[in-house]
Amino acid sequence: MKYTKQYCLAAFCGAALFAANSLNAADAKSYQVTGPVLEVTASSITVQKGDEKWQIARTKDTKMTVTPKVGSTVTIHYTMTAKDIEVKDSQARK
Repeated sequence: MKYTKQYCLAAFCGAALFAANSLNAADAKSYQVTGPVLEVTASSITVQKGDEKWQIARTKDTKMTVTPKVGSTVTIHYTMTAKDIEVKDSQARK
């Protein structure tokens, strides 16, 4: 009986963490860029958008139906995530 309560508590906590993580991910605004591929590496993909080159990082978790080739036209969906924030305004520190 003691272990059943522990398993139920663990399952509840896991579900709560999953739900909270899903809500945070849903809050992030998503963007997209479409253009021809200029370069593909293990850690990034570079596409041409107008006169600009957009280099977007990718990880092992990036979903792709097939690996894009140079010259292919792709649409990349991405979000922006802050890595660190440094406050320079002295009033914000007070």
